[in-house]
Order: sequence, then structure tokens, then C-alpha cells
Amino acid sequence: MNSNYKVGDLIYDGHIYDGMNTDLADLEFYRRWLPKNKNARILELCCGTGRLTLPIAKDGYDICGVDHTASMLEHAKVKAAKAGLEVPFIEADIRTLDMQEKYDLVFIPFNSVHHLYENEDLFKTLKTVKDHLKEGGLFLFDCFNPNIQFMVESEKEQKQIAEYTTKDGRDVLIKETMHYENRSQINRIEWHYYINGKFDSIQNLDMRLFFPQELDSYLKWNGFDIIHKFGNFDEEAFSDTSEKQIFICQ
Repeated sequence: MNSNYKVGDLIYDGHIYDGMNTDLADLEFYRRWLPKNKNARILELCCGTGRLTLPIAKDGYDICGVDHTASMLEHAKVKAAKAGLEVPFIEADIRTLDMQEKYDLVFIPFNSVHHLYENEDLFKTLKTVKDHLKEGGLFLFDCFNPNIQFMVESEKEQKQIAEYTTKDGRDVLIKETMHYENRSQINRIEWHYYINGKFDSIQNLDMRLFFPQELDSYLKWNGFDIIHKFGNFDEEAFSDTSEKQIFICQ
């Protein structure tokens, strides 16, 4: 990605990542939209540590996980081996990925599209999805619905957003500050990490925000039909107050 945009290395630490992201509602949502046919082929882009990949593989599906971060994939492979699962994990840039294969379902979970910072990045990724999707296949992804009031309030003070213990025994506390750039639509987030009671580092988490009409138009311009748009993982209709934008496309 463009060097002007940053995601800190500690954010991609597998144990720290998994420790923060437990008990999320997205797994059951994506499971509901899996093909009924267990012979269907599934492609997960931005799979991270396999948080969703591995449970879906355990359900008996043929799933492949792709991510650009080697440390996350190594963590995913270790977890797969411990679970006795054979899952292909591929290190690649989703903007230029060419698997020479087609899939029944392609999905990009967990707000990962926010790291496609330029329109060109998004459009290249949408082409990747189209090139890998079977005719009639589904494309799913989720992202935030920008909340300007929340961002303005969050710029005023540092807030604690997480406190937990990792599986490798580290006590982690994270505090957040942010600043939104109107011109670039980038939310410049800083996570202040405290490990085992001591300040460790400040890690950047830059996220490109996509506004609802903007994103709807981009999908249509790139050849996708929006079958459903939900505002949360309970599949409530998208509205002004929705926290999420969740797309089912074809």
C-alpha cells in the first residue's frame, strides 16, 4: 500500500490480534450465507490469523485464505496444524491476486476494505473479486458506516478501548486517539499499547472511510448488483443509525 498510510506491526501480532478479537458476531453471519453445498469453493480475502477461515474449514468447506501479512498467516498456519485442518493460506496483495480459479463465494470480512486507501485500490480489488467469482456466485463484505459525530468527539480525548490477556501470557491495555482527514477520508487512528503494565508503543491504524452512497455507486460502477445491504450482523436493514455497512452482492 501507499507508504503514506500505516498499520503498526504490533496490530498484526497474532496473539495480540486474536486476544482483542474474540466473541464477535461476524462468524455466525458469514456462516449463514455459506452455500448449502459443502463441495462449494470459498475464497476469503484478508483472512488474517484465520479467525473465520478455520471454523468454516472445520464445518467441512473447501476454503482458501489470502492475506498480505506474513506474521498473521504464520499464526493461522500454526492454529490450523493444531486443529488438524489442511487449509491453503496464501500471502498476496488482493489488488493483484490471480489464482486462475473460480469460487462460489468470495468475502472480505472485518472492515478490511478500510485499508484500501485510494479509489484505485478498491477498484482493483473489486476486479480481483469478479475475476475469481463463478457466475451467480456471491460476494460479501462488511465495513463501518462513518459516524462524523463519533469521530469529532473521539478527537477530544484519549479513550481506553481494550484490556485483555493474550494466550502467550501478555496483559494488554489499548488506548485510542484519532483524527479524521476530510480531504483523503482517512481516519488517522493511534493505538497506545501498554504491555504488562508498562507503556510499549504507539501503533498507527489508518482507515479509509467509505460513505454509503459512495460505496453503493462504486459497487454498481464495477459491475456488482447489491442483493442486500444490512446495518448489522443480525441482518437488520441499513439505516442512518447503522454502525455497519454489510453487503451481499452478485
